[in-house]
Amino acid sequence: MAKYEPKEVDITICVDDTLCKGVESWAWYGLQPVNKLLKPGGTLIVTSLESPETIIGMAHRKDEPYKLAILKGTPSFSGLWVFKDDHTDVRILGAIAKLLPELFSLKAVQDVIVKEWKDPVKAESAARSHERITTSTVKPNQGNPETPYKFEFPKWHEMGEGIAIPSIPAGHSYEDPNTHAMGGFRPDRNPTFKKFTTRTMRPVVNFDTCIKCTLCWLHCPDSCFDVTPDNLYDANMQACCGCGVCEAVCPVKECVTMVNEAEFSDNSSQWESWKKDKEAYKVWLQDKIKGHGERSHGFRYRGQYEEQVPEMLQIAREG
Repeated sequence: MAKYEPKEVDITICVDDTLCKGVESWAWYGLQPVNKLLKPGGTLIVTSLESPETIIGMAHRKDEPYKLAILKGTPSFSGLWVFKDDHTDVRILGAIAKLLPELFSLKAVQDVIVKEWKDPVKAESAARSHERITTSTVKPNQGNPETPYKFEFPKWHEMGEGIAIPSIPAGHSYEDPNTHAMGGFRPDRNPTFKKFTTRTMRPVVNFDTCIKCTLCWLHCPDSCFDVTPDNLYDANMQACCGCGVCEAVCPVKECVTMVNEAEFSDNSSQWESWKKDKEAYKVWLQDKIKGHGERSHGFRYRGQYEEQVPEMLQIAREG
């Protein structure tokens, strides 16, 4: 039986591996672990081309061991409201039939697929996923050790007839870590709601080639760029949702490059790292953008997802 907000689940499904770092609900509950509701011994199914070690390192630790099952494939989240008909849905159903056979059988899944889509190829994709899916046991000492955001709902007798929400101040200048001079502008932001939790890619900035054209700052839909004291533009990683607009409008080749979120372990300031050690930052930058190729996440042009379907079908066939 379906439940609106279950307290625990046998299986959690994540169709975009970068969400393993945590998810933020629209109710603004703060960043919560993707595996939060898993029962001890439950299974986290992730669509990814990454290794189990990478996925485990991104997910928050749990007090009890659980299982990780990776369904080989590119991210299938695809942005809100966009459906990729790449067999990920039926492959997940085939995997669930293997991992939780008391819920439903592979035959039941295939029967529904044929009845619903009249597509024997999709039924075969479910069968191959059922055959190939394997799990890794994640121990309590494995994963991200950070403590997730915590909150308590108010009791009914604590709730007043109205509520006042303080506005967010306009912002302020801040200090250059080298010269200690004050300058630039950093907008104040919501201290609880962090937009980075939906990000699948993030911009990496080459400050040495920046021409200070202001386009990234002007076009960013979330105003996530801080104007630094030396008039450069530093993407605040607490506020960046990874839309990629800054990369699209930047006129300088590889001055702003979108890189898969799985490559990063924190939200520290790139500009501060650059100011601290420019040569070390240059090495770090080149390591992040080398061979990044075509963006692997997010919508960029009409017909993009249709072009990705043959690749996903090949993965479904070969495992």
